[in-house]
Amino acid sequence: MSGEAKVSIVGASGYTGGELLRVLLGHPRVEVIQATSEHHIGEYVYSIHPQLRKRTTMQFVSRQTLQLCDVLFLALPHGEAQKEIDHYASLAGKIVDLSADFRLKDLALYKKWYGHDHEAPEWVEKFVYGLPELHRAEMRTASYISGVGCNATAANLALTPLVKNGLVDTSKPVIVEVKVGSSEAGASPNPGSHHPERAGVIRTYAPSGHRHTAEVIQETGLTDVHLTITSVDLVRGALAAVHSFAKPGVTEKDLWRAFRAFAKEEPFIRIVKEKTGVHRVPDPKILAGSNYADVGFELDPETGRIVAMAAIDNLMKGASGSAIQSMNVMLGWEETTGLEFGGLHPI
Repeated sequence: MSGEAKVSIVGASGYTGGELLRVLLGHPRVEVIQATSEHHIGEYVYSIHPQLRKRTTMQFVSRQTLQLCDVLFLALPHGEAQKEIDHYASLAGKIVDLSADFRLKDLALYKKWYGHDHEAPEWVEKFVYGLPELHRAEMRTASYISGVGCNATAANLALTPLVKNGLVDTSKPVIVEVKVGSSEAGASPNPGSHHPERAGVIRTYAPSGHRHTAEVIQETGLTDVHLTITSVDLVRGALAAVHSFAKPGVTEKDLWRAFRAFAKEEPFIRIVKEKTGVHRVPDPKILAGSNYADVGFELDPETGRIVAMAAIDNLMKGASGSAIQSMNVMLGWEETTGLEFGGLHPI
């Protein structure tokens, strides 16, 4: 598609909806025509997303008043999009769904990790998994793209150079430790995200069994992989440290070769592996607001243990940024359009 695309956002009052609006309002090839919120109908968008003052005078509307558009972004709670996907598909030729509803291709795997049968199983195969670094070719001819889990995104980007080049000893388990900021919990507060309980913490809330494990299994082909998720005193950001073991004979040069090839081909992947200075390894703090993913690695030559790292802004590369990047690919536009912001330092 060339020229301007009309887009709408369903569920635009949450954090990912706010990020979609922030980026899309500045996107040179997009016109945002509607943003829905059932709880804020008639309110100005900037009353919920104050960073958008003087950027827009849009008001939230109900889903019942959605008009036809070119691209529809669904930023609804998990489980909601699948209930009305036929209706949403009647409104737009292309859909990007940020929820978990269409991420997993194996319906048994979906039931295992989400605890219920899928309500629109016939739609699952129509969606392409929404990480361009892994599915760019399919996206170019796709009409429907799924969201990505932020923890899974960090883990998959750290693992991709290793798995793609066959450097990991798959007879041994892969352990993924992800440290995350509070925005991962979403805009609706709960006892764990209440500020007095959340501030100053280093709290492991998912030692095992986190749902994003399923996406890592699906996308890497690894079966013996395990995620642990820890909350830290940060609003935005996720840092994955992936512990695996190298195949016999793998050297640091092999790792450099794999990561350099990955970064060379990907506009948003940057290698951070320095011998001096403060920022020697990936750090999510400097990525706030950006769609970049910083990756790095370390090899222990005595044990063969690899620590691969990936830092992202969980609301951008882990959600809304990847969604917009995917839209760009799907529409045949330059992939980086609207996503050039490089982050802030210091912050």
